[in-house]
Amino acid sequence: MDKMRICFAGTPAFAAAHLQALLDAQHDVIAVYTQPDRPSGRGKKLQASPVKLIAQENSLPFFQPASLKPAEQVQAFAELEADVLIVVAYGLILPKSILEIPRFGCINVHASLLPRWRGAAPIERALLAGDRVSGVTIMQMDEGLDTGAMLYKESIEISATDNRLDLEEKLTGVGTAALLQTLSDLQKYRDNAEAQDDAESSYATKLEKSEALIDWHLAAEKIDRQVRAGIGRTPAYTYLGKQRLRIIEAKASSECWQSPPGHVVQCGKDYFTVCCDSSSLQVLRVQMPGKTPTAVKDIANSRPDFFKVGTQFTPTESC
Repeated sequence: MDKMRICFAGTPAFAAAHLQALLDAQHDVIAVYTQPDRPSGRGKKLQASPVKLIAQENSLPFFQPASLKPAEQVQAFAELEADVLIVVAYGLILPKSILEIPRFGCINVHASLLPRWRGAAPIERALLAGDRVSGVTIMQMDEGLDTGAMLYKESIEISATDNRLDLEEKLTGVGTAALLQTLSDLQKYRDNAEAQDDAESSYATKLEKSEALIDWHLAAEKIDRQVRAGIGRTPAYTYLGKQRLRIIEAKASSECWQSPPGHVVQCGKDYFTVCCDSSSLQVLRVQMPGKTPTAVKDIANSRPDFFKVGTQFTPTESC
């Protein structure tokens, strides 16, 4: 089909990879939308999104409205005369007035096999649920939350050791390829779009901080999922005395110990083992408050008694 005038809307690194793929494939990206700069880091300095950085590097016009609902924003978007708006993890709701403007509407790259895991955190929810398969869906957007007709789907396997960053990387690879494939003949894919079965849908809400708190009375497999799902955003944590300890890397074991859940029952050269419900968790990497993630073996070298047998982790601060 003829070359289209493409407008792109996205914010995080996952979205930036898709924008870069469009540029590398010589698609005509006429403008970029991304969320306003946000304060980040200890100094709370304003930080541009990864998508904005790509736009700047390629001298693309970019816009950062707080909302697309005001009439002046709708008018400004209409004046771009885009054939299609591609949306990837943008983070703002598109009103009907925006959805109806482009000739081919608005299409979304969603990091799940819809209708499973509609919503903001499909990667984390897939890991927490123990899913063994995930994928990407290219969807024609409508006014619902990830409810539009499906244009293209590509699946991948989730390995038993994948964390959030690993799965995001896999989905980035299939997502960029799926997007380019869909754009190769967008009208054909629109003509053959498949409606979602609402009865099979599930909703992927953002992870709350409370969901990252480890309950050592759970099975080690569930805690391991919690650790892997939280990497980079909502790290799993527990308390050691008055200190909050983040668990960054761990491995579930079926080995059962005669000890209360939350107690360290074994210390190896590069790990320590915590008793869980009828199982145990080998902890390989942790993060202390204000520190960077550190391998357990490095802590053991400098403070060999820090995670000694009998040490107890708790769900709240303790003396």
